[in-house]
Amino acid sequence: MDTSEAVENQSKVSTEHSPWQVSQLSKSLKDWIEKLGRVWVEGELQSYQERPTGLFASIRDLDVEAAIEIHAFNQSGAEIEQGLKQGDRVVALLQPQFWAKNGKLTMRIHAMHKVGLGELLERLERLKQQIIAEGLAAPERKQKLPFLPNRIGLITGANSDAEKDVLQNAKLRWPEVQFEVIHSHVQGDKAVGELLFALETLDAMPEVDVIIMARGGGSFQDLLPFSDERLVRAVANCKTPFVSAIGHENDQPLIDLVADLRASTPTDAAKRVVPDVLEERRNISVSISRLRQRLESILTIQEQLLISVRSRPVLASPYGFIDAQAEQLTILYRRIAEIFAFRLDKGAHEIEQLALRAHSLSPQLTLSRGYAVITDAKGKVVSSAKTGDKLSIRTQKQEIQATVDQVKEL
Repeated sequence: MDTSEAVENQSKVSTEHSPWQVSQLSKSLKDWIEKLGRVWVEGELQSYQERPTGLFASIRDLDVEAAIEIHAFNQSGAEIEQGLKQGDRVVALLQPQFWAKNGKLTMRIHAMHKVGLGELLERLERLKQQIIAEGLAAPERKQKLPFLPNRIGLITGANSDAEKDVLQNAKLRWPEVQFEVIHSHVQGDKAVGELLFALETLDAMPEVDVIIMARGGGSFQDLLPFSDERLVRAVANCKTPFVSAIGHENDQPLIDLVADLRASTPTDAAKRVVPDVLEERRNISVSISRLRQRLESILTIQEQLLISVRSRPVLASPYGFIDAQAEQLTILYRRIAEIFAFRLDKGAHEIEQLALRAHSLSPQLTLSRGYAVITDAKGKVVSSAKTGDKLSIRTQKQEIQATVDQVKEL
């Protein structure tokens, strides 16, 4: 930035003592706004007027209360589809334009056309593939519905056929069923916001065990709120099991992909969420009958088993076993006594034989036959002696002390 430009910018500073002129402010706004680029905008066409000077209208947001004015002068070269009318859903290429004379901001139209069915279908298909790619429609994410919900949350249009179908069919199946109903727009620009609020409200209620979002049939455009990305992601993140019952069998908005259960109609939703009391009573009766038959069969088998056990000899005559064992003990006792007596006799005979053998080998027996044992003074048996030795002679009845007088060698 050179010095002259810096001085110029400094002179543009607004202060209390050096305020801008309105024209100066308008020119600055105009210069700044006209530097903004073009932008594609989608919305609902409102206040549509074709004047001699050009086209004037406004585009309203599809979800919230917000609108902008748009215009296109004749000979401006804007590419505008023929046959547009108020209420059409359009896409427009706009550029902001500020009118310094009256301080009004409008949007200049460079191109505008009606959103066709093919384009909507293409957008929905892209969103569908994105949801599938993120795994929001995966079967493992589906929550199981409770068998008998404590309270059912219902999101539907006020006084709608869908509401009546759900409530009537649910109460026919289970008269004690309880509902928490929140009414909402089910088509149009307010639908998505109200549906999101109702869903968040019911999901935050701990007594609500399952949520049904129901609506009757309608055109493709009428059912578009149920394919809105914000609503689809809110359903996917819902902690409470969610049932989608939108339109008829052939209607498949994108919330069907992420719902825990997709019902073909509101009536079908009531049948899928609430069990039939009559059918359940029949099932209970059948189960009781089967249980009774099973118990009777088990009792019969066990009774036959007891009869079979009681017929066994050991139980028919409880003391027979004891008597048999006592008899066996008596036999064993006799056998042991016989063995013991035999071994005693045998042992006595062996002792007698040993005594006789010992007696036959006894030195005393030898002495009784006239033999004698001669020992020297040290008590050793003498086998030879010499004259003068003192000897001790042991006979059967005497011990004789002698001295050797004479030795004769043999």
